Amino acid sequence: MPAPFAARSPACYGLRVRIVAGSLGGRVLRAPHGAATRPTSEKVREAIFSILGPADGAALDLFAGSGALGLEAVSRGASRAVFVEKGRPALDALRRNLRDLGVADRAEIVAGDVVAYLGRPGIGRFRWVFIDPPYRTDLAVRALAALPAAALDEDAVVVVEHDRRNSPADQHGSLLRTDLRRYGDTCISLYRARPLPEPP
Repeated sequence: MPAPFAARSPACYGLRVRIVAGSLGGRVLRAPHGAATRPTSEKVREAIFSILGPADGAALDLFAGSGALGLEAVSRGASRAVFVEKGRPALDALRRNLRDLGVADRAEIVAGDVVAYLGRPGIGRFRWVFIDPPYRTDLAVRALAALPAAALDEDAVVVVEHDRRNSPADQHGSLLRTDLRRYGDTCISLYRARPLPEPP
C-alpha cells in the first residue's frame, strides 16, 4: 500500500515552477517527475495573462497537471478554480500545491477524464477555460468539441496550449479563434463564443 500523501517524500516531485504575479506571486509549485506532466512555462503563463487582463469570475483548468494555470488565475483574482485531472502523480502534486498555497477553499479538484467531465450536466459557468493536454494528441480538439456553451460566461475566453505542428481548427461549434501566439514550439490559441445574430 502506498504511503499516505502527507508522508510522501518531496523526492517524488519534479520540476519547480513559480506563480508569476498576483497575491501568490513568487510562490513555488511542484509538478511530478516524468514526461506525463508538462507545466506551462512562466514565460507562456505571463504572456497568457497579459492578454487576458484582470481576473474575475471562475476558471476551469482542464488537463490541470500541477494546476499552474488555474492557480495563476486564482492568484490574479479569480473567484474560484476547478481543476480536472486524471493522473495520480499529477493529482498528488495538485493537492499539495493547493494545501501549501492555502487556497483549497477556492478550488475544486475533479479526478477523472476531461471529456467525461464536460459531458456532465450543470458543471457551472466559467470566465476562463484553460485546455492544456499532452502534445501530439487529439485531446484539445475533443475537449473543445465537448465544452458546452452553457458552461461559458458571455465574455468567456478559452485558452488552448498546443504545439505548432498540431493546431486545432479556427472554429469549434460556437467558438471562434480570435488570437494565435507562438512561443518557440508552444502555441496559444484563444477562442471566444461567436456572437448571436441580431434579431430581425
